[in-house]
Amino acid sequence: MDQLSEEKAENGMFDTMESPMVVSGDSLDTEEIERYTRDIVAALKTIYDPEIPVDIYELGLIYRVDIDQDRNVAVDMTLTAPGCPVAGDMPGWVETAVSSVEGVKTVSVELVFDPPWTPDRMSDEARIMLDWF
Repeated sequence: MDQLSEEKAENGMFDTMESPMVVSGDSLDTEEIERYTRDIVAALKTIYDPEIPVDIYELGLIYRVDIDQDRNVAVDMTLTAPGCPVAGDMPGWVETAVSSVEGVKTVSVELVFDPPWTPDRMSDEARIMLDWF
């Protein structure tokens, strides 16, 4: 996670394009929100697009992660292209990774294609890894 995203996560700012975390539960305290954010982002960063050597979080494929007061997590994500060869598999990978975070109860993952993914969604870290500067 780049420094700006880390600062936003530390300050509870989860509704930006850079950090798609959204907390819809009132019963989560700041410390718990920070832990879930850190752990869920770390889990998402273990998943790589098989054709691009960058994790799906830094690629900007994760549009929204919503944690409710019961610790259920809903993820909206996209693919680099609708015809991606792992379209049927990647949502399962995300569900498995996020489910491994301590305290998460259930995980649902929805593939969305609006707005369509573009390279503009990539983090600076991803651009550096791909030598796109």
